[in-house]
Amino acid sequence: MKVFVYGTLRAGEVNDISGAAARHDIAEPTWLGTASVLGHLFDFGAYPGLVLDEAGVPVCGDVYEIEPELIAVLDEIEEVYPGVEGLFVAHEITVEVDGVAMVCRFYPVPKSAVKGLPEIRSGDWVAHQRSR
Repeated sequence: MKVFVYGTLRAGEVNDISGAAARHDIAEPTWLGTASVLGHLFDFGAYPGLVLDEAGVPVCGDVYEIEPELIAVLDEIEEVYPGVEGLFVAHEITVEVDGVAMVCRFYPVPKSAVKGLPEIRSGDWVAHQRSR
């Protein structure tokens, strides 16, 4: 399985995907490269939320190949539970890494959740965090 991460699951961030795997004795994810999706990135304070939008800016993130067992851990971090409507939702998206298309799981938020929140115009959560 592949996953596209754009916020706190990125390397060095509070929910670093490799750290999450290690805490649950799951094999370390394999970093495949960087990718971007068009949308708007919003600042929720401690984490970002991505709203997809073809007219948006490139929102950058990282693509990892992961063990299927890690999905349950990521769902827990993002508070995605079956039958429960939460802030984040699990979807699939196709991204390109070095010219190769890959279908990835990712966790966007609905447009209705970002009303009044500041947009991260750079599309890069890590750079935004460093600039605070």
